Amino acid sequence: MTAPGLLVGAARSGSGKTTLALGLMRALTRRGLRVSAVKCGPDYIDPAFHAAATGRDSLNLDSWAMQPSTIAALAEQASDDADIIIAEGAMGLFDGAPRGASGVGASADVARLLGWPILLAHDVSGQAQTAAAVIRGLASHDPTLSIAGVVANRTGSDRHQRLVSDGVAELGLRLFGALPRNDAVKLPERHLGLVQAGETRDLDERLDALADFVETHVDVSAIAEAAQARAFQHGAAVSIVPPAQRVAVARDDAFSFFYPHLAKSWRAAGADIVFFSPLADQAPPDDCGLCWLPGGYPELHAGRLAQARGFLGGLRRFAQTSPVHGECGGYMALGRVIIDADGAAHEMAGLLELETSFAVRRLHLGYRVARLAEDHRLGRAGETLRGHEFHYATTLSEKGDPFVFARDAYSDVDTPAGLRRGDVSGSFFHFID
Repeated sequence: MTAPGLLVGAARSGSGKTTLALGLMRALTRRGLRVSAVKCGPDYIDPAFHAAATGRDSLNLDSWAMQPSTIAALAEQASDDADIIIAEGAMGLFDGAPRGASGVGASADVARLLGWPILLAHDVSGQAQTAAAVIRGLASHDPTLSIAGVVANRTGSDRHQRLVSDGVAELGLRLFGALPRNDAVKLPERHLGLVQAGETRDLDERLDALADFVETHVDVSAIAEAAQARAFQHGAAVSIVPPAQRVAVARDDAFSFFYPHLAKSWRAAGADIVFFSPLADQAPPDDCGLCWLPGGYPELHAGRLAQARGFLGGLRRFAQTSPVHGECGGYMALGRVIIDADGAAHEMAGLLELETSFAVRRLHLGYRVARLAEDHRLGRAGETLRGHEFHYATTLSEKGDPFVFARDAYSDVDTPAGLRRGDVSGSFFHFID
């Protein structure tokens, strides 16, 4: 049986989607429900909080990078053995980019494809009756979408809440509750979003506090009843060919950006995934056929990585006989030097002619289409991959043959990206599908 689902969306980033979604996930889990979590769009950090809140792996659904059949198949996976699915949207409800695989990458695309009603989390700070006007626009913008109702966020007083409530009622929408301003339940943040779940102190206590906060001010039972189930249009099972039969994947606070759906797909295809920790000075196991260095925060741990002689030496030895690939932060670690925020230079693996700096920062953000420059474990030369880029690091020097030719969602021009030297490759591109 398909589990009912609900998508938490908003007018913009910073409206309180994560607070509401995590509070609901934890509250419903504490009630004994099997809650499956989903994150819309390219995000590594929020799904780890979802997993901590529910005790189940979260999945990403992205209409720009994924075909409809992939989204349907992953949604079916999320539905397995679940009582309810809570999806957290990204950015504004309709925000995205052109020329996607099954939409523009907007959260609204996912809700439309899967028939999930939308719970609007609306930040009413600085608004009263005007909140209803904004909500009216969101609710009527796409008549194919179903709006379950609204949770007002950051109300300032009983009078403020009443003004908002009256306006929402006139729209014929249900107001499930109102969350007052409360900085005590905020989760700590840094340059790529929330501080990672594994690094957040007293995470269980914080999640319980979020659940208590939501339970106190929101009708959680009514929200759960508003979730709807619709049989998914069955597509082929998710089939992402693993790059090797046995893959060594770095995983710790420096290298954590590894999509759960990739791991599931690789395992479903018969591959073994062996995790190791560079920060614990562990090298990739010799019995693996490929080493994968995911993105993460190597710039925050560059000093420790530079002193991890076992990891660096083991990685160099591994590269002499087997392929190594790095994404974003993993790509930086394959280079010669990372300069940290204080301007200190730290030597890395030196497997690619790359120098990057976090002292000189510039945001690089957006969807990317990448075309493989040569045959690779990820595909044949010329094959296209869809993904994204999100980092603040600046490239000081990048010399050698490109790994891919990439373009963003708004361009028709491919430009060389990343580096490849023999069987060592990498780029700032994050592969999704």
